[in-house]
Amino acid sequence: MTATTHETEILADDKVPTIRLVREFDAPPEQVFRAHIDPELYAQWVGPHSVTTRITRWDARTGGEWAFANDRGGEEIAAFHGCFHDVRPNERIVWTFTYDGEPDGVALETLTLEEIEGGRTRLRVLSVVPDFATRDGMLASGMDVGINEGYAKLDALLAKEA
Repeated sequence: MTATTHETEILADDKVPTIRLVREFDAPPEQVFRAHIDPELYAQWVGPHSVTTRITRWDARTGGEWAFANDRGGEEIAAFHGCFHDVRPNERIVWTFTYDGEPDGVALETLTLEEIEGGRTRLRVLSVVPDFATRDGMLASGMDVGINEGYAKLDALLAKEA
């Protein structure tokens, strides 16, 4: 099966320090969910093409914690960590997301999966951050490249598993 790449909407609210993502995948919610909670799968797709992801902690359950690092050329360039607040199979993940380089910029992310026509999935992510400066810094960091390239890798992974 060939992977289809879909556009990712990245929306910033003018009144509240949030970022919303909306993206469709040509796979059922069960597969998209699994790719978000299985550490081996997650490491294969998250982030831009220029990095590899190394999972350092992963307990994908309500109350669990996670951490990973991004490496380039054998050197760690960024690390992230957080907690799983709510994990509902094939439906929703609520987690905190912290870039180790900005420990005060904790985001609370709610990821929801909606089954749509044709056995496909609409993913929605709402990321709430402490203030507009944090939000604007995230948007200016090149996160769109990591999101778009990561989701393209996820498309390919889902197509391979189909």
